[in-house]
Amino acid sequence: MNHRRDHNSVPLGRRVAQLRARRGMSQQAFADRLGKSKSWVDKIERGVRRLDRYSVIREIADVLRLDPEILLGPRQPPPTAPRLDGVDAIRAALARYHHQANRTVTADQARRQVAHAWMSYQHARYPQLLNALPGLLDATHGTRSLLVASYRITAHVLIKLDEPHLARLAADRAITTAANSPTLTATATIAVAQALRALGHHHLALTAALAVADAVDDHAVRGTLFLQAGLAAAGTGDRRNTHDLLDYAADLADRPTHHTDPHHTGFGPSAVQVARILAAHRLGDIAEAIHRHEQAIRHHGWRRLPPEHRAAHLIDAARAYLDTGEPTTAGQALLHADRIAPAEIRHRPAVRTLLAEITQRGPAAADVTRLATIVGLTRQP
Repeated sequence: MNHRRDHNSVPLGRRVAQLRARRGMSQQAFADRLGKSKSWVDKIERGVRRLDRYSVIREIADVLRLDPEILLGPRQPPPTAPRLDGVDAIRAALARYHHQANRTVTADQARRQVAHAWMSYQHARYPQLLNALPGLLDATHGTRSLLVASYRITAHVLIKLDEPHLARLAADRAITTAANSPTLTATATIAVAQALRALGHHHLALTAALAVADAVDDHAVRGTLFLQAGLAAAGTGDRRNTHDLLDYAADLADRPTHHTDPHHTGFGPSAVQVARILAAHRLGDIAEAIHRHEQAIRHHGWRRLPPEHRAAHLIDAARAYLDTGEPTTAGQALLHADRIAPAEIRHRPAVRTLLAEITQRGPAAADVTRLATIVGLTRQP
């Protein structure tokens, strides 16, 4: 067994102590150069006091004559702006709508590929999905249920990457492919409603979701459509309709079920709870949204949500905290999300906007500043 410890596994304060000792400086001499007390240095090195400001870390690095990143330690991915290529390939694959691809995989292989794609989505592995989706769309031609699922996954990923128009196209392809199957049409409509909400067409999203909700027997699919309808109603400012629709969804979520979510809706009591939080925020009830959020993340059902869902919710929570003038708590919410599903944070344009606002409102915690650098924002002084 390898007992060597990675540099980044050593606490930051201890790294400061080690590097100070290598420079041959006593705690007193180090404190004098920093303009701090010896007691302050001792508390930092013992971990009693946190080093959570990048400006202070930079001062320490200057005294130690090294780059601040050496103090922070290497992390994955490296602090460079990540790039996601592959949207153009998906656009080209969607343009092959009428193309019947030559099957190079069996139906069973295609089914396993779709299952893997769902798992990748639920774990927010967006770079891998972008590379895989064009081939998946071709591989699933000829098997209607698998092709509908492929279009749905494609739409969900494109919404994350701020490509709502292309997501709407993928969702419409799913609807067309699902023709004459009430259940498949309903699952495809979930993606349609999400894309419409992303485009700001809340009335259309509400109409689309409700048009098929009563025609499907699957409680998870039906409940998810009510969730989408409730969020769309919140987008229009219709408070009463929002609460009624989310109550319908909650009733369905509380009913006993024996299946294992074959349509990958992620529906359940926790999903309803998270939707209520987002709806409250959309309706301007931000204090209620934050109160519900802080209760939700302590509930045992929180960890049952897929990593993608939890991280996406924490991004919404960060926006709520920022809207109440709490940039520090907003930054912590994003760091929490980054630990759960890094790609959800590092590849979504919405997060760049949030981080820019957080760092512009004053000195940010060192980890938040580093995260801003990772997503491609200029480090704040």
